Amino acid sequence: MIYLDYNATTPILPEVVDAMVPFLREHFGNPSSAHALGRVARDAMERARGQVAALLRCDPDEVVFTSGGTESNNLAIRGVTEALPDRRQVVTSVMEHPAVVAPCSWLERHGWRVTRAGVDEDGRVRAQSVASSIGPDTALVTIMHSNNETGVLQPIAEIAAAARAAGAIVHTDAAQSVGKIPVHVRELGIHLLSLVGHKLYAPKGVGALYVRRGTPLLPFALGGGHERGLRPGTENVASIVGLGVACERARLDLDVESERVRGLRDLLWERLKGQIPGLAMNGHRVERLPNTLSVRFPDVSGIALLAATPSLAASTGSACHGGEAPQVIVAMGVPPRDALGTVRLTLGRGSTEEQVRRAAEVLSEAWRAVSRGRPMPDGVGGLEAGEPL
Repeated sequence: MIYLDYNATTPILPEVVDAMVPFLREHFGNPSSAHALGRVARDAMERARGQVAALLRCDPDEVVFTSGGTESNNLAIRGVTEALPDRRQVVTSVMEHPAVVAPCSWLERHGWRVTRAGVDEDGRVRAQSVASSIGPDTALVTIMHSNNETGVLQPIAEIAAAARAAGAIVHTDAAQSVGKIPVHVRELGIHLLSLVGHKLYAPKGVGALYVRRGTPLLPFALGGGHERGLRPGTENVASIVGLGVACERARLDLDVESERVRGLRDLLWERLKGQIPGLAMNGHRVERLPNTLSVRFPDVSGIALLAATPSLAASTGSACHGGEAPQVIVAMGVPPRDALGTVRLTLGRGSTEEQVRRAAEVLSEAWRAVSRGRPMPDGVGGLEAGEPL
């Protein structure tokens, strides 16, 4: 199996597992306990908080641990709007992850005005459009840092400057960006940032929310005083330790690994483009994550193509379910029929040049067979799903 779905999830690094194991076996204390076992857990958790903070370039006490990106996004969105009830507008975009879309829709059903900015043909939010939507009634601006399907980077710093000028709070969902490129909260000028463990080689079920000191934020879950009272419930110490180690690893080799993966991504594009006439790239050519390649295969659906390549693990993009065209691709002005041919190929630490060359061969061979409506070669899979559009 050639794995090209690193934007969906990543394997846990060996050093992350090694760091976690003691806290699954002997160091089982509750970090809120005052005795020695509790202090060991608490010290480990605070060390991890510092490692996350070092990657984001913030202070450790500005890091709140959560169960993942969905909780972080909900805490940011629900928490700010709960704290600023006199402001009744939220500004977001048409391409957000469901973990942002759903709480914004919930607010809309409860009387809030939600403004959704569009994207240009490169998949970037129009910063000026966002700025013109912000007013004295705006409580929160929430725009993702990079799109999970196209990898396109968004103009967060420019948007944040406009929001701050109007007194609005700025949140960005950086689940796909942290660990792949430098993401420094001070430079972005934001108040809140969500990150996810399983996108950067830590376990599933753990994440964090950066909360700039002084940001108005109330908990949407009620309970004890854990995590400065913002996230009640006994902390998942082992996974938090793992998240810290993963962030430390990302910080130490971020530039080198980003360049390595970018080279493999570009090789994959060149190999595919050379064998598939009419292949198109989705999104901005430069302003995108170094590991992400979103392409449209002509005359086939992405679902059919991937069904015909069982030796390859990839996806059509998280918003493409049930045969529907990916929303963000259509929002960029691509006709829905063409957008159905989208496949998202994402690389990571385990990707090699040999895998990339083989993946290009497998995809090209499958495209030729599926687009012509003929049976697949032995070992590739002649599935009924491999019908041309």
